[in-house]
This record gives sequence, structure tokens and C-alpha cells, in this order.
Amino acid sequence: MNPMFTRIIPAMHAFQNSGSILIGLQKRRWHWLWIVLLTTQLMVSAQSVSPPQSAETVAEAFIRRALVDRKGYSWLKELSEIGPRLSGSENSFRAIEWARARMESLGFDRVWLQPVMVPRWERGERETTIAYTGDSPGGIPLSVLALGGSVGTPPEGVQAPVIQINSFEELKRRAAEVAGKIVFFNFRMDAGKVYTFAGYGEAVRYRVYGAIEAAKLGAVGMVMRSITTRYDDVPHTGVMFYADTIPRIPAAALGWQSANRLEQLLNEHPDVQLQLKLSCRTLPDTLSYNVIGEIRGHERPDEIIVVGGHFDSWDVGHGAHDDGAGCIQALEAAELFLRLNIRPRRTIRCVFFINEENGMRGARVYARYVEQEGEFHYAAIESDRGAFTPRGFSVTADSVLIAAMQAWIPILKKAGIEWIRQGGSGADVSRIPNCPLKFGFVPDSQRYFDVHHSANDVFEAVHPRELELGSAAMAILTYLLSETDLPVKRPVSTH
Repeated sequence: MNPMFTRIIPAMHAFQNSGSILIGLQKRRWHWLWIVLLTTQLMVSAQSVSPPQSAETVAEAFIRRALVDRKGYSWLKELSEIGPRLSGSENSFRAIEWARARMESLGFDRVWLQPVMVPRWERGERETTIAYTGDSPGGIPLSVLALGGSVGTPPEGVQAPVIQINSFEELKRRAAEVAGKIVFFNFRMDAGKVYTFAGYGEAVRYRVYGAIEAAKLGAVGMVMRSITTRYDDVPHTGVMFYADTIPRIPAAALGWQSANRLEQLLNEHPDVQLQLKLSCRTLPDTLSYNVIGEIRGHERPDEIIVVGGHFDSWDVGHGAHDDGAGCIQALEAAELFLRLNIRPRRTIRCVFFINEENGMRGARVYARYVEQEGEFHYAAIESDRGAFTPRGFSVTADSVLIAAMQAWIPILKKAGIEWIRQGGSGADVSRIPNCPLKFGFVPDSQRYFDVHHSANDVFEAVHPRELELGSAAMAILTYLLSETDLPVKRPVSTH
């Protein structure tokens, strides 16, 4: 029920109960008054969630300026030229300073750096894997990439027999065979799923937890088939975890073709041995920053709409799709208001979160800041699924709010958005406390895992029109959130 009804209906019942001496004519007049009041409230409620009259014109202007000016695409090129931005790396600090200067030059009302202590992991220069069989005493080199957070090997490497495992269930059944071996998790990302993130969700557990489960049984190393939809030989990295009570073993990913080669070798020579050499290491935590820029709302400045992405990337490629493009789309979504001289009703805050890939430290620090300051975040939008053709917005919100926002679809369709529906938002914005509307930008997913966490994730893999349409879609949603009054329940402040 709309909150207005909860105030009107009890008052009307009280008035009706006090009027027990009304004659029939007066009662008939009362019923007409009841109908008029209800009709009026329905009209008011509909108007409160309908797009403002200027929304269509503004949406078209956002789209045209984004596609024609291509400012976001130009900014992404500048960012990509810095290189990959793993938390704590020299490149990440250069990128942070670039972002701060860019926001200031664009005319944001306020720009600041928010201190965050982040982990620091370095890959090192040496990464090799060689398979040895009786038929190939010189060994067969395989394409390999250490998983993020892995320990290194001794200088001479680790060499041991290989055991091929296709699932954690199989690992459990064959537990007695694992000790002293290198476990090869040969789990294929399911190519039959149309929504590729569903396939990724099934496969990623071997990357994240594989070293723990293998080490529990005495394994001396772990390699896995890369999680990818491109069948090349470029390995894909990503975060993995250790447990404090279990030995830490080196862990790496094989390129798809190298995984096929190792599978074939094991079928022909069950006694294959693998030599793994990694020079990665973990250093002490270091100081880094979230980058934050704000356009202050002219009517409701204390109601904040966040647009953001994570600013760190893995240390291969440019981190262009993941998540340089997402940050640039958030930046441009806010900057389009400045470009078109539109002063939003609510405050728009662009946040580049640091350390999403291997720690979520930036999101945690920002969430604590929001709680400590007693800020009210009306909504938050995150882009972290690549810069491909826009499809929709998933949202964490109650069903009443989602139903109300369906009136916005005709406006959002101008930028290719077909739906707003219940779903996850983003790893960073999901942590913002007391935020009733948390959105994730959802582009087409078919090519994302061709590049994800790999050397394929370069600026050249981003199409300018797809990137700019995503910026425009986020700007339109931000405008609708800023200018429209949804039946949002604002939490009671304790400050």
C-alpha cells in the first residue's frame, strides 16, 4: 500500500465512525467524498513514480551527446595507457591521481580521496609449467598464469605427478590418490548456458577454493583450466583463497588449449609429471584510495545517488572491460549532467572503489564512512560486467519499488535497456548500508569471459558505441532516480 493511504484511510475511518448520526443523504455524500479522495491519491501516487515530463528529451540528449562526443571512450584510452591497476601497484597510484585530476577538471562540486589499506601481491617475472612424459624427456611447455594471491614456488620449482580431477565430488572420492601430487582441476565452463555468468558461477569455485581442497589431501600444487569462453591459449587469473590451518600450495591457471593438451597427455601417459615455477609473492599492506567526485543536488542534497565501479584490475591486459569501462561509464553518467547543464535534485556521487578484485577493502571503507556520517543513499548503480551492448538493470529492492519503476522502461529503451528486474547489484555497492535501491548495469554477456581477468582485456577490445550507450543508459537511470519520488522508506537516522 502507498504510504499516503496509510495516513488517509485511518483518518477517514475515524471521521466516519464519529458520524453515526449522519442521515442517508449525508452518507451518500460521504461515499462520494471517499471516492474522490481515493481517486486523487491514486493520481498523485502515479505521478510520483512517472518519469518527469522532460525525461524523454533529456534521455535523447544524453544518448546523442555520449555517442557523438565519445568522451568516455577517450578517457578509457587515457586510463588504459597507464596499464593494469592491481591494488597497491605503482600503476594503481598513477591511475588514482589521473582520476582525481579528471574529476576536478570536469567541474565536480567536490572531489576527494578516501584512504584505504589494501593488500599487495606481485606476480613476479617467472611463470612456467612444463609437462614431462616418457616420450618427451625435454618436456612440453604449457601456457600458465599464477592465480591472484598464490604463493610462489622454490627457485627450482615444484615437480610432481599430476592427478586430473573434474569436480570436488571426484576429489573427495579419490582422496587417497592426491598426496604428493599436483591436482589438475579440469572443470569446463558450461558453454551451453546463454547467460555466461551462470557458467562462470559454477566454475569459479575451483579457482577460489581449489588450492584449499587439494592441500587438505596432501597435494603439493594446483593448476586449473581457465574460466573462459574463448578457446585460445591465453590463461585467465583471478583471486584464490588459503585457509590458515592448511598448507599453502602454489596455484595457477592453464590456457584453454594448454589444458586440452595436458588432458590429452594424461589420457596417453597416466604417469605425466608437471613442473611448476612461480615467482609471485605477497608484501605488507599499503595505503591506497577510493576516488570520489560529487555533484550536489539543488533540492535534496542529503539524498545521494552513487554511480560507480571498481578501479583496480588484475595485472594482465589493461583492465579495460574489468573494470576500467565500468568506472568510465559511471564517470560519464555523472558528467553528462554537467555537459548538458542539468543540476540534479538529488546529489550524484561517482565512486571508484579500490581493491574489489582481491579484498573488497574499498567497499568496506566506504560503507563504514556512510554509516559513521549517517548519510542516506537513495540509490546506487554499479557497472562491473563489461562495456557491451546494454540489456537491463538488475536491482536489489522491494517489489513495490520495482513495480513502480516499470513506468521508466519506455525512456530507458532509447538506450537499449529492456528491463528492470530483481537481482544482484554489484560487489561494491551491495555493501552500502540502508540503501533501498541498488542496481547493477547488465550488458550483453556473450563476450565478457573472452577477456575477463586475462591479457585479452585491452582497450582495443572495447567498442566505442557499446561503451557510450552504457554511459547514456546509466545517466538516464540516474536522472530518473534524481528527479522522481519513489515510495522509498528512508531509515531513521541515529545521528
